[in-house]
Amino acid sequence: MQRRSTRLWLICVLLPGLLLLSGARHRQRLHDPNAAPRPITSRGRLAADERATIKLFQKTSPSVVYITTLRRDFFNLNMFDIPQGSGSGFVWDQDGHIITNYHVIQDASRAQVTLADQSVWEAQRVGVAPSKDLAVLFIQAPRDQLKPLAIGTSNDLQVGQNVYAIGNPFGLDQTLTTGIISALGREISTTDDRTITGVIQTDAAINPGNSGGPLLDSAGRLIGVNTAIYSSSGSSAGIGFAVPVDTVNRVVPQLIRHGHIIRPGLGIRLADDVTTRRLNLPGVLILQIEPGSAAQTAGLQGTWRDRRGRIVLGDLIIGIGSKPVHTANDLLNIMENHKVGDTVTVKILRDDERLRLPVTLQRVR
Repeated sequence: MQRRSTRLWLICVLLPGLLLLSGARHRQRLHDPNAAPRPITSRGRLAADERATIKLFQKTSPSVVYITTLRRDFFNLNMFDIPQGSGSGFVWDQDGHIITNYHVIQDASRAQVTLADQSVWEAQRVGVAPSKDLAVLFIQAPRDQLKPLAIGTSNDLQVGQNVYAIGNPFGLDQTLTTGIISALGREISTTDDRTITGVIQTDAAINPGNSGGPLLDSAGRLIGVNTAIYSSSGSSAGIGFAVPVDTVNRVVPQLIRHGHIIRPGLGIRLADDVTTRRLNLPGVLILQIEPGSAAQTAGLQGTWRDRRGRIVLGDLIIGIGSKPVHTANDLLNIMENHKVGDTVTVKILRDDERLRLPVTLQRVR
């Protein structure tokens, strides 16, 4: 019993010292005064797809701009501008035209454009197309500082081909994201409750601040303008949308020439869709025919009151050519596939009689 007590006493006395010695030796192993950087392993050439992506970014990023907007504070007696937001855009030509989304500059009193060389320019609004979510700005920058993007086409795109988005997500300028075309022919709604058709869907990461920036193909050509994302969080969920370049290339020259889109139309005023649905009408109801319009020349009839004050419904447009018309938006979208001077066949319903009337489209606002 005494020997056991002696052993326990020795362990209690000696153990701390042994642990201290062991810790000292361990610390010597943790810290090596001869430690040095490891030799670098040569990686060899970048893969062909990496080199292509780097080359594409170097070629196209000088064309991408950063747009900041300001809003006038009318509630302050000193009338000063306060920051509103930011977005992306790109150089259209060397004359100084910059393309972005309409919603980027929609409520702004001022806008500034920062080029890739970090020079900042005050921008003037040239024209807007809310129904296409497109806007044209103008800056007075020297021509040699403006690098326009090459223009592609969107009518031969294929699901699965590579795409590249450059923009300023969350204000981080000159950001490149990559992906593929996930789908074609999508539809999205705009700020004026119109529908943009033929929209490109992509999984390239698009976040707030990317709006108005370019979507490019593997040749570095513009194929779309990034405009929206589908996300419950407000950040990229792998579903982004871009206005197709064929639409952009048709609308932008009109905005530069006139400040607005020149639309072909019939020269009529329609009842709203809520009214036609409430009356259970199959098509869109013509409320009024403009005097001297294409519709009047063709013999279309608007809504009117008889001598007793009773409302007599006008013609119901149920189709244009081979395409059916169910809503006012249907009619507007069909019109945009035509130009002023085209003659179309308007299918109408009048007093339960179906008629087909040729109408030569006129210019409307």
